Amino acid sequence: MRTQVAIIGSGPSGLLLGQLLTNAGIDNIIIDRASKDHILSRVRAGVLEEGMVGLLDRTGAGERMHREGLPHEGVSLAFDGRTKRIDLFGLTGKRVMVYGQTEVTRDLMDKREASGALSIFEAGDVVLHDFDGDQPHITYKKNGTTHRIDCALIAGCDGYHGVSRRSVPKAAIQTFEKVYPFGWLGILTDVPPISHELIYANHPRGFALCSMRSSTRSRYYIQCSLDECIDEWSDDRFYDELRRRLPAEQAEPLVCGPSFEKSIAPLRSFVAEPMRFGSLFLVGDAAHIVPPTGAKGLNLAASDVHYLFEGLQEFFGEKSRSGIDAYSERALKRVWKAERFSWSMTMMLHRFPDTDAFSRKVQEAELDYLVQSRAASTALAENYVGLPY
Repeated sequence: MRTQVAIIGSGPSGLLLGQLLTNAGIDNIIIDRASKDHILSRVRAGVLEEGMVGLLDRTGAGERMHREGLPHEGVSLAFDGRTKRIDLFGLTGKRVMVYGQTEVTRDLMDKREASGALSIFEAGDVVLHDFDGDQPHITYKKNGTTHRIDCALIAGCDGYHGVSRRSVPKAAIQTFEKVYPFGWLGILTDVPPISHELIYANHPRGFALCSMRSSTRSRYYIQCSLDECIDEWSDDRFYDELRRRLPAEQAEPLVCGPSFEKSIAPLRSFVAEPMRFGSLFLVGDAAHIVPPTGAKGLNLAASDVHYLFEGLQEFFGEKSRSGIDAYSERALKRVWKAERFSWSMTMMLHRFPDTDAFSRKVQEAELDYLVQSRAASTALAENYVGLPY
């Protein structure tokens, strides 16, 4: 087989890039080691910046998002027994959209199938060849047979554990990483959310987040030790701990229901530089990870797609390499700003095991200043809703 762009990974970034390319008349094939059902079973975040919303609209896959998604104009910070709302729209003129990543993936898959573009699932032994040479191609095995895809360029959209970044020689890539000494214990439950907007809580017992996937599905998190055993956390124990970390007026309306998903996620910050190696371009989690505190993971992948799609349009339409040559530098500038924001939110809202009394007082003063100062609130708001591409 031959195509113009081979895309590794059928998550939201690969599907988003693929649909933008298909709409622009640029041939592409998506290949993934997982099955379609497995991809759609993964539970992920769901706070979308306006840039991500705009890209979904450009693909033609945004109709259900606008019908079922929840536009949010604010977010609340809970600390010191009180709750303060940050008016995102009033401070920036922008909103965020709460719409689950699984639903984004489903909508993009449906759009791709309707467009007739090719996706290959359950591909084994995927290998990237000659991406630093003149004949980039991919081989994979399916049903006992080895297949080959020749292409002009390769987009690695296959996540942190994917083959794309691992295919790059170690000497050609530099990585930066910070691992946090705690995780998030999270549950999904089909009950109405505690609030119509997200609540981020700083408490002496640890961080908590009250979020949602819809008006009838809630997503709750509490900070926990990395050595916690998930089996020791009953739903009742989780809800009791969540209540302790919220101000009384927020805890009181909490509706409890059985969870249907429960997990502990470690937190890390990670960046790989550069994001381009000859004909191979890293996109999204293949190149960077952020702690979920700032709601930037999926949105960073979307901005990578934006920059890469612009470059690919120039490359195939205008025969210009300027866009793809600038891709890594342009993407990384926004990546590091989002890394900074996600790191700062994580540091401000979590209790660290080695935090002394002085550091706790500074953290409390930072939160108080943030909600009292319009300038500080604006800085948080403009980062939260998403910096411009």
